[in-house]
Amino acid sequence: MESLFDRFRKKEIIHSPNLGTVLMVEEFIKDNSGDFKKRSLWESLPKKMMYQTFCIIFEYLLASGKIAQDKEGNVVWIWNPKIVEKYLSNPNLKWKK
Repeated sequence: MESLFDRFRKKEIIHSPNLGTVLMVEEFIKDNSGDFKKRSLWESLPKKMMYQTFCIIFEYLLASGKIAQDKEGNVVWIWNPKIVEKYLSNPNLKWKK
């Protein structure tokens, strides 16, 4: 199975987003979960950025399981760190390599 890092390494990225930009997009999606489709989400961000940069962030969030799109294309925040912490603290569950 291809890792997240391998997927992005294969792409020619002209401009990599900085952490502040990624966090801004994450926060905007959390606050507006289900309200926008991909293009309108980009157009509504509080800080303007190149669409290519937004697409890199969007692909990262999809691949990492933080967002999903419903059948109409609306972007929804699905990441829940409390549930992840609960499962990671369970001694009966282990990482498979």
